[in-house]
Amino acid sequence: MAGSWSDGYISDINYTFGFYHEMTPAHLAQAALIRRVRAPAPDGMLNYCELGCGQGYGTNVLAAANPHISFVANDFNPSQIAGARALAAEADLSNVRFLDDSFAQMVERTDLPEFDIISLHGIYSWISAENRAHIVEFIRRRLKVGGIVYISYNAMPGWAAAMPLRRLLTDEAAHLGNAPIVERIDQAMTLTNELAEMGVGYFNVNPSVGERLKRLGGQSRSYLAHEYFNQDWTPFYVTDVAKELSAAKLDWACSANMIDSFPALTLKSEQQQFLAKINPPIRREMLRDIILNQQFRRDIFVKGSQEIPTAEVDRIWGATVYTLASPRQKISLRVQTPLGQVELQPTVYQPVIDALSQAPASGSQLHAQLAGSGLQLAHVAQAVNVLNALGFVQPALPAHGIEARRVQAHRFNDVIMRRALHSGDLVVLASPLTGSGLSVDRIIILFLFAIKEQQEPVQFVFQALEKANQRLMRDGKPVASAEENRQELVTLYQSFIELGHLDVYRHLQLI
Repeated sequence: MAGSWSDGYISDINYTFGFYHEMTPAHLAQAALIRRVRAPAPDGMLNYCELGCGQGYGTNVLAAANPHISFVANDFNPSQIAGARALAAEADLSNVRFLDDSFAQMVERTDLPEFDIISLHGIYSWISAENRAHIVEFIRRRLKVGGIVYISYNAMPGWAAAMPLRRLLTDEAAHLGNAPIVERIDQAMTLTNELAEMGVGYFNVNPSVGERLKRLGGQSRSYLAHEYFNQDWTPFYVTDVAKELSAAKLDWACSANMIDSFPALTLKSEQQQFLAKINPPIRREMLRDIILNQQFRRDIFVKGSQEIPTAEVDRIWGATVYTLASPRQKISLRVQTPLGQVELQPTVYQPVIDALSQAPASGSQLHAQLAGSGLQLAHVAQAVNVLNALGFVQPALPAHGIEARRVQAHRFNDVIMRRALHSGDLVVLASPLTGSGLSVDRIIILFLFAIKEQQEPVQFVFQALEKANQRLMRDGKPVASAEENRQELVTLYQSFIELGHLDVYRHLQLI
């Protein structure tokens, strides 16, 4: 309730164990580089702060993969911070610190450094104006000149049609008083579905809302509680966020969603021509959101923006090593974008993918390898950057420091693998190569654990599931018998090997 330590934020059910790749220092640097904006070098001795870290899993993953970076994260929910600290202690992560302070208390702390990177995922949409002001003041005091802020939030106009849906859900939940939050969510969903099935005007006029409601039925109640049921809930126009953050001397730099930096993949030609005439850039972003009906934004803001000269952009890109982050067999040149299905040019993209499937390579090495194919530097750079934006490729950290990163990441991954014997909550492993994390299915994590322990994978996982009295799911139902469970594991393992997942995970040095 308002006035309590939770200040209107849902605190009687913990948030999900999320990891968001856009918060990775190396990704942020690449997203900025594409737009010629200077950002902190990801291999530097940086200070990184995550505000509103939830379960702290993402921060722990990044800390495991980047021992050269000092991390601080806060969340006002002490049970979530206790869990984050326990995981950090179990993995012996000495470069991360978790605080159960409120945003107001974070502002007043005197024992924190200046930060190179401050990140916050989603939380800006779920808190009061007073708490947003505390965040802005914290950034004003604690972000270094030249530092960046990653901020993601529910956006307008994409949320406009669904705002009454959220009101329906929260009003019904409030009507149920002090009942457990899951019970209130279930009853609110039941009432709202009854309205939708009656064919009332709101759902008739806004058919996309009915589709959204159907999707919500399959979401975890932890996610719904925090996404929809907080007392404060505000979707923002990008210009409004920029205005609030300007009080901390921040300027909008670019989108952390790298595909946004490629208009040809996201906008029709007439839309591109229209936006090309619009200045300043933040106004252009606002109009772009109108064109795309944007409902979620991932933005990078900078304190003291500096444009990188083209020659330096080319030098940095050329020195950066890139690696495949997806099995070669699963990379399609037909990709889904806001424009619909787009076919990437095979004569440009195929040689780049083939080269990276052999081994990670720097931009300069790729260009040299492919010069015989007639590909210019601009072609190779564009292909690598687009593949990066699509999640098929990731930048790697420099070779110096790899041994320290490997030791710490493997120690963390060992903890996650052991926890996977009993639970599927934690399904992200740390990569010492990229300084990031990779989402991996729980059963695949157990296969990797077996390989690491030099055990026969199918038998190892079968015995682990039997010991935990668990069954695989097939067509939405548990596999009935032990023998069927074993056969399903055989099929999964064969697919895992044949599709090349193990090769990619070895490249990323997850084990």
